[in-house]
Amino acid sequence: MKKPILVIKFGSASITTSGEIDERIVLEIARQTAQLQSIYNIVLVSSGAVAAGKKYLPKYSGTLSERKAAAAIGNPLLVRTYATYFKPFKIALAQSLCERHHFANRDQFLQLKSTYETLWRNNIIPIANENDVVSNKELKFSDNDELATLIAVGVGAEQILFSTSVPGVLNAQGEVIPEIKVIDKDALALASKEKSAVGLGGMTSKLNFARLANQMGIKAVIFSMQTENGILKAVKGETGTVCYAQKKKLSSRNKWLASGSLISGLVTVDQGAINALQNRKSLLAVGVRNVVQDFEVGEVFQIADEEGLIHAVAKSKLDSAILKNEKNKKNLEIAHADDIVLL
Repeated sequence: MKKPILVIKFGSASITTSGEIDERIVLEIARQTAQLQSIYNIVLVSSGAVAAGKKYLPKYSGTLSERKAAAAIGNPLLVRTYATYFKPFKIALAQSLCERHHFANRDQFLQLKSTYETLWRNNIIPIANENDVVSNKELKFSDNDELATLIAVGVGAEQILFSTSVPGVLNAQGEVIPEIKVIDKDALALASKEKSAVGLGGMTSKLNFARLANQMGIKAVIFSMQTENGILKAVKGETGTVCYAQKKKLSSRNKWLASGSLISGLVTVDQGAINALQNRKSLLAVGVRNVVQDFEVGEVFQIADEEGLIHAVAKSKLDSAILKNEKNKKNLEIAHADDIVLL
């Protein structure tokens, strides 16, 4: 029987201490992951390369070229540390350095997926990170939360675990919220806007990508490695904040459209247009309030309500310049219903 797929993402703050890779945490990752390998095909997504490498640059100030240099130094250090602690459990690792365009091009992503499947058949765990050294700044992942989510959606994962520096999503009293059934505006408002000193993401990022994973039918758990047996408990939903998968049947193409495709534009629409989309209707120009980001014919754009919440992505039938000039034209179709994916 085919094993379900589990993606586990570790942020810089959860695996480093004072800029150093915390080997105690890496040992725990290896020990707990080893217990799950017989049950799941696993992908590890690990930050920490920049945090581990920047100490070798005496005047490091965080410029783009310095981040790339720190990543070049830190990536082999990071993978070597993981390999050292996985070796006693007789588990080999494979490095997977990814770039955003690997997901935007579906054929390229299918090659990546095929490689992962070959690794799994040979009991090897891929450990993924962004290829910071060569990534184009215009086509970067927003952070490794996005990378982990795109991998999870693309390979059809059952669960995605986000390890962070806090024990879960916290309420106003600082208590962990054990479950979020639907990540809506109220849930997103719980997130602290602060980021860790060593990472790019934060709770807002994790909740946004947990929301995307949920909408693609994947359960997400936000937890901390500081919790004893954190990974083993998170898989069972016994620690952190569990965000539940939504029951949606989407084709592989539409999953890719909603997650892996590069988003070029953004429009805001009125409530009438939102209602029409929810009833599986096409998007017409008359419902568009504003073009926030331009796009060309055939590009993918996001559709938001007037408060800024994203409701769908769509493949455009015309470019935004025509939309702006002919906004009031009757029955002008911006995107066909078959090319719109509700989120």
